Amino acid sequence: MHKSSQNLSQKSLASICIVGGGTAGWMAATLLCSALRGSNIKITVVESADIASIGVGESTVPSIMDFLQVCQINLQEFIQATSASFKLGIRFDDWLTPGANYFHPFGRVGKDINGFDFYQAWLKSLADGGQTQWLDHSAAAIMAENERFMLRPPQPENWVLSSYAHALHLDAVLVARYLRQLAIKRGVTRIEATVENVDVDPNGFISGLTLNNGVKLNSDFFIDCTGFSGRLIAQALDVGFEDWSNYLPCNRAVAVQTENVGKPVPYTIATALNAGWAWKIPLQHRAGNGYVFASQFTSDDEAVNTLLSRLSGTLLNEPRIIPFVTGKRTKIWHNNCLALGLAGGFLEPLESTAIHLVYKTLIHFIKHFPDRDFDSYTELAFNQKIDADYLEIRDFIVLHYCTSGRDDTEFWRWCQNMPLPESLEEKIALFRKRGQIEHTPGQFFSTDSWCSILEGMKIRPQKYHPLLDAFDKHSLANTLIENVQNIRATVMKMPGHHDYIQAHCPAQVTR
Repeated sequence: MHKSSQNLSQKSLASICIVGGGTAGWMAATLLCSALRGSNIKITVVESADIASIGVGESTVPSIMDFLQVCQINLQEFIQATSASFKLGIRFDDWLTPGANYFHPFGRVGKDINGFDFYQAWLKSLADGGQTQWLDHSAAAIMAENERFMLRPPQPENWVLSSYAHALHLDAVLVARYLRQLAIKRGVTRIEATVENVDVDPNGFISGLTLNNGVKLNSDFFIDCTGFSGRLIAQALDVGFEDWSNYLPCNRAVAVQTENVGKPVPYTIATALNAGWAWKIPLQHRAGNGYVFASQFTSDDEAVNTLLSRLSGTLLNEPRIIPFVTGKRTKIWHNNCLALGLAGGFLEPLESTAIHLVYKTLIHFIKHFPDRDFDSYTELAFNQKIDADYLEIRDFIVLHYCTSGRDDTEFWRWCQNMPLPESLEEKIALFRKRGQIEHTPGQFFSTDSWCSILEGMKIRPQKYHPLLDAFDKHSLANTLIENVQNIRATVMKMPGHHDYIQAHCPAQVTR
């Protein structure tokens, strides 16, 4: 028998340099030093003492819990250090019409019946005269409505306790500070400096950096966490930017912090306004507030005044204007440089996906981790994966605007006639016909999430799946009513959100 042999050669990376700190930089350092433990790859972070975090990425999605677990971070300690509160979803006020609201809950809504999506079974029950509401079947929505919370038990007694998910509201500056201390303790090197010059070799690879302290820093791989400026990916490597302003016209935000008035609620509030929308993110020690707006429909001064007129609680800082362009780099990974966070792209924080995209980018990078050959196929595979993530989130955010019933301002009239990505048009068309959402592997937003937004916007399919006619309507009605009762009974035994925090993880914040 012929036996073939192959010499496998490995040219492993010896060093990674992360340029820029902030949430993205220190998430990268913390996750990589966990993932690369035992590899002897040296990780260095270069950050300026002067550049503050943008500080609006204070609301997260449930993948933050995966990040903490992968990095072996104690949840209680993290919450106390970042003044975090829990988040069960987002309440959308005034998006359909002024005065109307709906909720996007985390976790499952209902449970599948005989292999069919719960949404289809629920549609069938409505056709048969059922009276339950979509969100009656979401534990997270009922918890949020009643301001109840508890962590999911390791061994849930019933399906209700395993059906909900949660994220965190947190202080981005405190997150960066906590992760920096942790990463340094775990062996990451920090250099306090700024980049004066980026050396690029004839093949388009970064060969080294010159810092403002005179140090020449060489590394095998570089991660650009320099924010919107993209010091490495854009300025040095000249990687282009794909502008999505034609789908998402908001291009500025004003942000301000206030003292809490009342107990923090376990959800983010996103309120539609005349030229965009406002956020309210309740932490333990304060609230984060902001207005994301389109400058073609309102001025900076008007936006600031609009936001301030809505606030209750003493201002803790001066309002800051943050300009941005919605879109992403044409390549997130190019040669020996990975763009992370704002350097890679920006999607407005309507669904709190900024920190999720940092985490997802890092996970894809670890799966496609290079050696010093930097073969183009690995880079291409990575870029296709992260591109799909950005496109999915873009379409989901556009969904909130294009389905609004508002036509009371120029901005909302623009949204009613906005161009739609073909991928989103097809998704909405299939849903309108028969309530189906095509789900692809690796997709972040579940069918339940899409249904929650569409149901909140009063978009109801013309039909349900025809095979559901085989269901006995009385049996289905009884199952749904029983499930709703189980959810409410389980939730009402939970402690209040504020009481749970005070009992288990009160903030220990020194600013």
